Amino acid sequence: MTGTDSHDVLLVHGGTPLEGEIRVRGAKNLVPKAMVAALLGSGPSRLRNVPDIRDVRVVRGLLQLHGVTVRPGEEPGELVLDPTHVESANVADIDAHAGSSRIPILFCGPLLHRLGHAFIPGLGGCDIGGRPIDFHFDVLRQFGATIEKRDDGQYLEAPQRLRGCKIRLPYPSVGSTEQVLLTAVLAEGVTELSNAAVEPEIEDLICVLQKMGAIISMDTDRTIRITGVDRLDGYTHRALPDRLEAASWASAALATEGNIYVRGAQQRSMMTFLNTYRKVGGAFEIDDEGIRFWHPGGSLNAIHLETDVHPGFQTDWQQPLVVALTQASGLSIVHETVYESRLGFTSALNQMGAHIQLYRECLGGSDCRFGQRNFLHSAVVSGPTRLQGADLVIPDLRGGFSYLIAALAAQGTSRVHGIELINRGYENFMEKLIELGAKVELPGSALV
Repeated sequence: MTGTDSHDVLLVHGGTPLEGEIRVRGAKNLVPKAMVAALLGSGPSRLRNVPDIRDVRVVRGLLQLHGVTVRPGEEPGELVLDPTHVESANVADIDAHAGSSRIPILFCGPLLHRLGHAFIPGLGGCDIGGRPIDFHFDVLRQFGATIEKRDDGQYLEAPQRLRGCKIRLPYPSVGSTEQVLLTAVLAEGVTELSNAAVEPEIEDLICVLQKMGAIISMDTDRTIRITGVDRLDGYTHRALPDRLEAASWASAALATEGNIYVRGAQQRSMMTFLNTYRKVGGAFEIDDEGIRFWHPGGSLNAIHLETDVHPGFQTDWQQPLVVALTQASGLSIVHETVYESRLGFTSALNQMGAHIQLYRECLGGSDCRFGQRNFLHSAVVSGPTRLQGADLVIPDLRGGFSYLIAALAAQGTSRVHGIELINRGYENFMEKLIELGAKVELPGSALV
């Protein structure tokens, strides 16, 4: 994004600690998928703790195109989804509503069950490395779907009822695991998925499907077994909180020497992050309603960090924390093993005064898909360094929030372009910044 629209640019006057309280609602990586799951039900579903983010709006629009009634529920953040009258949607309308979202690929299984066919436009998403959709189509073929590639996208058909099968993922991909779950629950027979993703959001999606009448078991060896049923009902479910957003605000507290209470944050899904946060020198306090994160004073500690699939250190936690590591004493080593291009955002931090060197070698002992493949996927961060305001163009969702953190921690004023991208995963982030005392403004408006 270039940020040519003045409403897509944010002026950030840095150097002020973020202090106060914000709330995180349902996880971006669960809520849109639970909305898609409503397509499988024979009656209405109620989803609570829904954040007002762009991905939710995209899925809502796509559901409505397919005849699903979506309306607000009785409490704030509640949606009622009624799939009683599911129908085919116009190809051009699907393409227009999907935009850059990757969520439409997950409509395949439910639509094949409900209509016998589906259309998926070309897919977008954050540019952080290859996330091939081949996994998805390979999986759907194994269930018995036929797929025809055309100029405007992929056309899928199920000539007969989809059938359960044995699937082993080459990598524990979250999206592919979701695809299998949403397809297998109404397929004939048993589906066995090995090397599955087991993130908390996957478990929560399984809880949603079980409430609908699905039969799903999870083994300790990353194997998920789904026994297909003939019919599913609606569900009532409160989405688990967004642990990725919570960690972003925690990193913001650390980088700006602030103190932020994140209402809604939960310890159980953040244990790996909390351990690392403590090693860096951050402080936190947990109660029944949330977690308080703060910089306790003194120097931060350099660490050796490797990202991994759950229960490892999540790749979405890495970028915001790297900003805080620019303020740690010594050399921190970061080995990104999930997305090959996720460290590209560090060039802008160097422009602001950070000292970050990228390497093609694996600087760590964890299994990595990128060794010997010439990707800059390891980093050495030398600190502490004083950051200065700069002109920044947001590259992706987490990288974008990381730029915001860097701008807030820096001396002087930064112009951050492409802030609309942050709305994909951070609900009301502008309002939250203001509540925490950040000095930010849209060009041409008064300082807020």
